[in-house]
Amino acid sequence: MLLLMGLMIAPIAISYLLFFWGGAPSGSVNYGELIEVKVLPDVALRKTDGVTFNISQLRGKWIMLVVDSGECDESCRKKLYYMRQVRLMQKTEMERIERVWLIDDGKIPETNIMEAFKGTVLINAKDNELLKAIPAKISQHDHIYMIDPLGNLMMRFPKDVDPSLMAKDIKRLLKVSQIG
Repeated sequence: MLLLMGLMIAPIAISYLLFFWGGAPSGSVNYGELIEVKVLPDVALRKTDGVTFNISQLRGKWIMLVVDSGECDESCRKKLYYMRQVRLMQKTEMERIERVWLIDDGKIPETNIMEAFKGTVLINAKDNELLKAIPAKISQHDHIYMIDPLGNLMMRFPKDVDPSLMAKDIKRLLKVSQIG
């Protein structure tokens, strides 16, 4: 009788002890920083080729977004390269991801940069409301951001991003996502 009661009470007692004395998991498994979810404004933008564009045109896709100057220094090129490579690392799932570069100074990138990162949507966002909606610790130029298929800004990766850890996060997002 006591043994039977002990078997019934043991799981409850063990779970109580684990919960209150350090058995609960600490931290998270993601590399990127989850940020407060923010619906981005669907404002009219212009691609560098002059075509009107709205972020909502990419709804249903995951978006890797970078904000940088059209002059695109070494740090900018590295972020664009990592975005391209991380997308390619997703193999059969890569079609679920788009890459967007918001150019915040109105300068048109050099042709060789545009060719090297073909497939990235280049948007002139100078003085646009969309830029104000993107949070940054120090500078928007420091991060690669993730936008979910519903148009919510939800994650940012650190300044000196590790592409393999970034790819792992995105793979996990794509695996658990029922949308996009």
